[in-house]
Amino acid sequence: MSRRPKDLTPQELRFEPQKPVRWLSPRTLLDTSMRFGLARVFGGYVDKREIIGGRPQETFAHTETGELWLDYVADVGDGFNATYSIAHLLAQDHVEVPDGKGGTLHLPRGSVLVMGGDEVYPAGDWLEYERRMKGPYEAANPGNPVALYAIPGNHDWFDGLTAFARQFTEGRTIGGYRTFQKRSYFALELPHRWWLFAVDAQFDTHLDQNQIEYFRKAAERMRPGDQVILCVPQPSWLWTEEDPRSFDRIDHFIRDVVAARGARVPLILTGDRHHYAHYAEVDGSRHLVTAGGGGAYLSPTHTLPDDLTAPKRSIPEPDARERQYRLTQTYPSKAKSLSYALGIFGRLPWLNKGFVALMSVVSLIATVSILEGTGTFVAVAAVLLAAGVAFAHPGEGSRTARHYMLGGVHGAAQVALAWAGAQVIRSLPNVEFWTYLAYLPVAGLVGTWLVGLYLVVANRLGVNANELFAGMSVIDQKCFLRIRIDASGATVYPIGLDRAGRHWKADPQGGETDSWIKPAEPLRPRLIEPGFAAQHPGPRRDQLPRQSAVRRLVAQAGDWFNLRL
Repeated sequence: MSRRPKDLTPQELRFEPQKPVRWLSPRTLLDTSMRFGLARVFGGYVDKREIIGGRPQETFAHTETGELWLDYVADVGDGFNATYSIAHLLAQDHVEVPDGKGGTLHLPRGSVLVMGGDEVYPAGDWLEYERRMKGPYEAANPGNPVALYAIPGNHDWFDGLTAFARQFTEGRTIGGYRTFQKRSYFALELPHRWWLFAVDAQFDTHLDQNQIEYFRKAAERMRPGDQVILCVPQPSWLWTEEDPRSFDRIDHFIRDVVAARGARVPLILTGDRHHYAHYAEVDGSRHLVTAGGGGAYLSPTHTLPDDLTAPKRSIPEPDARERQYRLTQTYPSKAKSLSYALGIFGRLPWLNKGFVALMSVVSLIATVSILEGTGTFVAVAAVLLAAGVAFAHPGEGSRTARHYMLGGVHGAAQVALAWAGAQVIRSLPNVEFWTYLAYLPVAGLVGTWLVGLYLVVANRLGVNANELFAGMSVIDQKCFLRIRIDASGATVYPIGLDRAGRHWKADPQGGETDSWIKPAEPLRPRLIEPGFAAQHPGPRRDQLPRQSAVRRLVAQAGDWFNLRL
């Protein structure tokens, strides 16, 4: 029997609860940039999947009962409050949520937990896994037996998958959670001819041959009409407009591995974006669900397209069968997401003081360089323009004219700010050391606000999709999926948590399987949308409202004003 902690000190908990990652702090920016660059460069030469792909791994059967409950969570290992809030809900015997009809639904804990990627932040590292994922999940579920499976996301790949492999592929336990997989991908056989396939696409690259052969072998046991839930690391369907090939890998896998056996894929799950978004196929029955609300900072929903096509015909795939999808639900709502976005001007400097300090130094150097003369003015302007363009990265896909234009405007705005500061200093009768010292915090704060303004505009135009919300570290609006598999099929219950816990207390007298830590105030989960059948038909084309982009923007603005009122 594991010793229960008497209080919330790290010595009693046996791990140190962490604050949310400050993504725009200079140290984090430098560290993650270096890790990401090294992982991308060397990952192409040393692919850890090829190394662990030689390990024998079966298809894991969970067919003992006529009804199976399965939980899905992604993007989990960030700050303690948000991560543990979801871990605590997952670990309870059941979750009670209003059914929308005046009653209450009792949704029992899943006997299987699938983690859909990015199990740790800011980068794969054994210590971060211990403090940000393993510690909270062990404290939430110290003894109830649950089978745990996981696929890596891009942050798990930052160390070449080393820490992920040690945590999930060596038969380790995390409290009541037991790992079984030997590779970074897996196949589950579920009751009533349902399956779950979870793939590892590294940094959204190819699927290695060992992985393809593993899933083909698992598919040999399928019969025509079987149903497959497919778990992927990223919502690549969002990028087909700018990169028509982004969904090809998933489409090829479905056609070559699943459809070749006469089976269907009615449900595709992913994380990577830290929100809930449900796209339903128009005149079809496939559902694309993003549920990355396991603990990482909130991602925006107000920039999501209302309609998309995946796969999309391209030069290498001129005959691809295009499927159209309509966005049916988001969490948070688009209006709520927009209201969060406008909070950047307060949250960015308050939560990222190191970034303010960095902007103070940059502004001071730029201002002094302008005061020195034309030569240094031109040099600093060139540097700031180049920095602005470099900062305007696409995230996914390649740079377009939009990125260069927005980055250039941002860089020019920073040059103008430095020039204005130089004119103010030049107009002063006496300029001393204390003048520059007083100038530092003012210039840093205004420069940070200018970055915030750029991020609001750029995010709306599809540039710097992550940085706006990463700088605010919103820990609320979290979510996970609870899925029931029975004779009627698969039913998905998306569970949202509007407000993560902030205050906690130890439970030293609890039972052996009770959570070590309890919320001081009850967590209040709710259904994001009513539970839906994975095979439920999507909207019909002739029933879809026709609405122009301008009308959608006006409607969204109206929702935002109503929300504020």
